[in-house]
Amino acid sequence: MALHTGTGRCAALLSTVAVAAGALTGCQSIADASASGCDGTESRVEKLESYGVLGSRPEGAIVPKGFEKLESDCWQDSGDAQLYASRTYVLRGDKAEVAAHYRTVAEQEGWKPARPDQGSSNDGQFAGLCFTRAEGDRATALDVYFLTKEILEAEERKPGPEFGSGSGYRVEITAAADGSPADCSD
Repeated sequence: MALHTGTGRCAALLSTVAVAAGALTGCQSIADASASGCDGTESRVEKLESYGVLGSRPEGAIVPKGFEKLESDCWQDSGDAQLYASRTYVLRGDKAEVAAHYRTVAEQEGWKPARPDQGSSNDGQFAGLCFTRAEGDRATALDVYFLTKEILEAEERKPGPEFGSGSGYRVEITAAADGSPADCSD
């Protein structure tokens, strides 16, 4: 009996250490991940995929190799599950063309500017747009931003030759899996 009690204390201690380690490292316990994660979000991801703005692009924009498919899923990082749907394009020409195109398309689809344009990038050109679209008690964000070498490296993606011929950019729609307000990338 004493052995069983000692084992119970040991198991409780190990469980406490595992939960604490998860909190310190930003990882969730298995029970928390399944309760608040990506389970059951498939229909909401499909809703994000259905927005026409994802398939719209300015004249002359191309789909680069390796980015042919609409990318969508639910991912979980540090306990926050995030839904997304995105497309990547490359456009020869001025970044302002991208901004003008997506401002028009977003407005036609019912998106509202969430904040002022992200201003200028290091090369003095337009950097990005952010829109929101309230759907009942859920907020959804539309983010149009230009891709940098650092972003692609962080995604472990190798830019094809198309990226050398113009500006690579992404059109991405996101929503928090728990329904809390979404926000665009910085």
